Amino acid sequence: MSIFSYHLIRLPFFEAVRRIFSSPISKDTKGLVHSEYMTAMTLGSPIFSTSRVLVGQVVVFMQWENENALENYLEQDSFGKTLARGWHVRLSFIREWGKFSGFKIPIDKDQLESPNSPVVAVTIARMKPSAVPRFIHWGRPVEKLVRDHPGTTLSLASVKFPNTVSTFSIWKSEKEMTDMVHGHSKVEKPKRHSSAMQERERKDFHFEFTTLRFKPLAEFGQWKGQSNFIPKK
Repeated sequence: MSIFSYHLIRLPFFEAVRRIFSSPISKDTKGLVHSEYMTAMTLGSPIFSTSRVLVGQVVVFMQWENENALENYLEQDSFGKTLARGWHVRLSFIREWGKFSGFKIPIDKDQLESPNSPVVAVTIARMKPSAVPRFIHWGRPVEKLVRDHPGTTLSLASVKFPNTVSTFSIWKSEKEMTDMVHGHSKVEKPKRHSSAMQERERKDFHFEFTTLRFKPLAEFGQWKGQSNFIPKK
């Protein structure tokens, strides 16, 4: 069964820069469907700040034909061994909105046990350059909403130049996530996400865009000295 994996790893600055341009993940990797190598960003941070793009913090989002292929990659591939020293979560696909080339969305969909089960959300998009200022205007309030939401245990953004942007968030429950999406959260300015989505429907920011929802299967390692981001239910 196809699975997805989301990886976080700290690398020395110059190594991280080198790998941005050297494509460290071979497209011929056995069992690999697609991968996106990105640089982490702090959700909601000022556009022109050292916390916006965190070059030494690497994000890799991958799809595999099966879990054995992922295991073999982490154990046998040189960059896979590097990723194995970081943190990652294994994910089973639930739902998709929109389309994004490269990933092959499984026909068979998993299900959560209940609306109170933890869930992982990933968005990924290719930006229209002319839409970047408008996207920043509408997007940063949403970033702050997700970053500060009491329902998330881990959230971040990532970028791959020139125009790929992505977000990742782990939610304590599917209900808390869907409440946020529809503007029903009991937080300040709860409709920031729904308002931004209305603006995107009016005039799209992207060439392609998808939101993916996943059931977390297992997590491994530590990120910034912490682990167990997936709530135990």
